[in-house]
Amino acid sequence: MADSQTRTLISRAQLSRPLARRIYWTALVVTIVVFAVFFLFPLYWVASSGLKSAAEVEQIPQTLIPHTWEWGNYATAWSNYDLGRLIFNTAYYAFGALVLQLIFDVAAAYALSKLRPVLGNAVLFLMLGTLMIPATVLVIPNYLTAVNVPLLHWSLINSPLAIWLPSVANGFNIFLLKRFFDSIPEELMAAAAIDGAGPLRALRSIVLPMSRPILAVVSIFAMVAVWKDVLWPLLVITDTSKMTINVGLLNLTGDGIPMNVEMASLTVAAIPTIIFFLIFQRNIMSGLTAGSLKG
Repeated sequence: MADSQTRTLISRAQLSRPLARRIYWTALVVTIVVFAVFFLFPLYWVASSGLKSAAEVEQIPQTLIPHTWEWGNYATAWSNYDLGRLIFNTAYYAFGALVLQLIFDVAAAYALSKLRPVLGNAVLFLMLGTLMIPATVLVIPNYLTAVNVPLLHWSLINSPLAIWLPSVANGFNIFLLKRFFDSIPEELMAAAAIDGAGPLRALRSIVLPMSRPILAVVSIFAMVAVWKDVLWPLLVITDTSKMTINVGLLNLTGDGIPMNVEMASLTVAAIPTIIFFLIFQRNIMSGLTAGSLKG
């Protein structure tokens, strides 16, 4: 009975055989090890290169283990190139974009899902249509808008708003939120309406508490999108004191810094995202699948 309810690649009856069990576990372990090596080796190579001398980093063939462990490279990268300020700037932009996305994208998804305005499906279709447009196509129009905001005639160059505002209109996140909100039973919304709860009260008391998984996923996407972006911050943030970590490191590549110190800088820049992923990795899959079934 259990085999008929649980679908697996190999049935329990086959796994009960000693030979099949050994083949299965051998193949599983080998697959995991191979994928782990391919994914983790670049991180190891960057981190270990930051511990080598400048001559050892540039020698051919490369060494897997440093001959001399120069931990001072990381201290030099942190102090000489102000990595702490660059990381703080990036975190500031990322959290600002996160807050604005949660406010406006949740409101848009809630309106499309539960309030169902006139032409709501057409609006959703147009939002999803923006996902088919390459991001590079929008760079020039967005930049011209940031230089001189229509009607207001403001310049957003070197302003956090230049990073935050373009990230708010995210059709993919709105679609994810709407998809999850659609899975919330209408009976709960009707019961809240009978008790006298308006749309905002229902959103605050019913929808948001039930939507923590998908809110976590949207938060992760919002943070990572700002953290990894290079082209847009490079265009709109020209003040060196306000640059993101990616733009700051990009500018360092032309300053003739030693390769080992540059690798140490890249390792330091990668640490926050690795920690962020390790903390919230479970929220990604749980949020993406939480609204897949009705009821």
